[in-house]
Amino acid sequence: KMELLSRAEQEMSLAALKQHDPYITSIADLTGQVALYTFCPKANQWEKTDIEGTLFVYRRSASPYHGFTIVNRLNMHNLVEPVNKDLEFQLHEPFLLYRNASLSIYSIWFYDKNDCHRIAKLMADVVEEETRRSQQAARDKQSPSQANGCSDQRPIDILEMLSRAKDEYERVSPLVK
Repeated sequence: KMELLSRAEQEMSLAALKQHDPYITSIADLTGQVALYTFCPKANQWEKTDIEGTLFVYRRSASPYHGFTIVNRLNMHNLVEPVNKDLEFQLHEPFLLYRNASLSIYSIWFYDKNDCHRIAKLMADVVEEETRRSQQAARDKQSPSQANGCSDQRPIDILEMLSRAKDEYERVSPLVK
């Protein structure tokens, strides 16, 4: 669908998205008419939300490196969803179902079935890319790292360091008073 937008429209859309997230670098794809549903486990049914409008899938220069948003036509509340390895998608045209990292289940209804298939494929590719990136980061963590020029076999744990510093301070502070 990107090819249907003029260059000026693409630039305006990108600028509008960047107002909400300055790390967005480009729009990967978009579709003009979607509506968001949420799954209510207690009632065991889908409920329509007050979010419908244009869906943008975008790339970011910082982690997470992809995301999507539905720019809402009904009110000022947009859906913003980071794409990471924990996001799960299922295609049930004209719906794209997904579960996010907080285990909430949503369904995006697409007016155009072709858009639904195209976005579903893009999301699968992006989640796969994020999974590879996460696995690579885990491998990098396991290899010895150079921190301040010192080789350390163990990764640096900031919380552990702060906890030790606090314990040391509390141990020494009665002497200071």
